[in-house]
Amino acid sequence: MKPKEQRMDFNINTWMKGYLDGLKALFASRLQFVGLQGSYCRGEATVNSDIDAVVILDQVTPGDLKAYGAMLDTLPNREKVCGFISGRQELLNWERSDLFQFYHDTTPVLGSIDFLLPQIDHEDIHRAIRIGACNIYHLCGHNMVHEKDVDILKNLYKSAAFTVQAVYYDQTRAYLKQKEELIPLLQPPEREILQTVINLKQQPNMAQTEFEQFSALLFNWAAGLIIEYKTE
Repeated sequence: MKPKEQRMDFNINTWMKGYLDGLKALFASRLQFVGLQGSYCRGEATVNSDIDAVVILDQVTPGDLKAYGAMLDTLPNREKVCGFISGRQELLNWERSDLFQFYHDTTPVLGSIDFLLPQIDHEDIHRAIRIGACNIYHLCGHNMVHEKDVDILKNLYKSAAFTVQAVYYDQTRAYLKQKEELIPLLQPPEREILQTVINLKQQPNMAQTEFEQFSALLFNWAAGLIIEYKTE
């Protein structure tokens, strides 16, 4: 069977069962949480999507990382696996604006990360939006002047989708993972950004005029958020 055919036959639920079995055998009672992020947890995966797995242990040592990597090497579709592994205390003391996105974009498979909720407050959500907007503004402007790279622009729009989710959550206290579900509920500026995220994913080529148009749209949107979500 060709590699491409193997990817097309890939089943995330079957793979996760083998993955969980491997984690339990390796870490036993030290394993506190397993989750899934990214396109597979949102139901938006394609044959080229990565498996964004999350593992939380009581604590993590360099030896644990080596053993974890060796376990992954025994699983099928090893090249698809990425994600995050952490100790519980490190996660509890993580940058709280990151924890907002981490909590809401992680689907539990084993255990719970509800212990993170008391760590996240209103200002952390605003900080997540500010940081996301600042990064997009900086990198988008740099790309418009220097690299003028379509792939960089597409990746920036992909990052912008997370900031859009944070803005909607700040407005409604509802976190919607699926883009198609979220789009009709957004205010016009965020709706246009998220619709462009979807359009660019389906558009392999881009003319120079489109590059300039989409870059300007993203740059101006990020600038507006930076001003709107100024430090309180």
